[in-house]
Amino acid sequence: MKAKTLMNKIIIVGGLSACLLLGGCGAGQAADATSAESTVVAQESTAAQAESAEAIAGTTEAAATETAQNEAQLPDGVYTAEFSTDSSMFHVSEACDGKGTLTVKDGVMTIHISLGSKKILNLYPGLAEDAAKDGAVLLEPTTDTVTYSDGMTEEVYGFDVPVPVIGEEFNLALIGTKGKWYDHKVKVSDPVAEGAADTFDLSAVEDGSYTIELTMEGGSGRASIQSPAQLAIADGAATAILEWSSPNYDYMLVNGEKYLPVNTEGNSVFEVPVEALDAPLTMIGDTVAMSTPHEVEYTVTFHSETLESAESGK
Repeated sequence: MKAKTLMNKIIIVGGLSACLLLGGCGAGQAADATSAESTVVAQESTAAQAESAEAIAGTTEAAATETAQNEAQLPDGVYTAEFSTDSSMFHVSEACDGKGTLTVKDGVMTIHISLGSKKILNLYPGLAEDAAKDGAVLLEPTTDTVTYSDGMTEEVYGFDVPVPVIGEEFNLALIGTKGKWYDHKVKVSDPVAEGAADTFDLSAVEDGSYTIELTMEGGSGRASIQSPAQLAIADGAATAILEWSSPNYDYMLVNGEKYLPVNTEGNSVFEVPVEALDAPLTMIGDTVAMSTPHEVEYTVTFHSETLESAESGK
């Protein structure tokens, strides 16, 4: 009887142990599953965050590039611009002072550069590996004549290079006489509109009376303005006294303002403002020499290097 009771106790204890073991294993598996699921969720969240950050960075970079390109666009016209490269062996001719002629037409920018020799045979707007492929459209050279400061001239190769953006580097590959393509980075910067070159600073000149030589273009060539002319400077502003070679001019238009002669006898004389020296200025003279009054447009340039004091004669 005791033996049977002992056996039953052993069976019950064994069963309980088995249940406890089974329960413990199930709990461990559930815990492991929960932990694994949490890890996957965390990894997915991290990946999503990384993807989102990458997308934002890409959008920001694209927006920055687009902004730079938009800012680089210029009105249609002709400019002088700096052309710099990453190599001392690849540069514009010394006669060109590091510059080229930038033309903008219908929003498309192209710069013409004159190189230092005829050793560069072709250029390619892109990478060397693409330039070497069949069907690549290469930039063909022109033959340019450059003039150095000592008056010597030389024939060199020139190229019309597409410009994607102003002020940022872009790829431009070249091939020379050795027949191998090379990668280079170039940049076009500091465009200055044609006719808008640096002018003389009138504010640096003392107030007083001066004489200055001028050149004039336009009209039939039969009438001219006396040179040198008198120039009065006060507070950085200049007024020129212009005497025509004819008495038949009854008014002048400068910057839309009408100016009448300051004399009644002899050749027509006018006092007109001069905005700048060393820059072409448009002036209109109305002549009555013909059967009817006729407005004629002239371009007048006052040359600062000829500026002399009228009082001292120096």
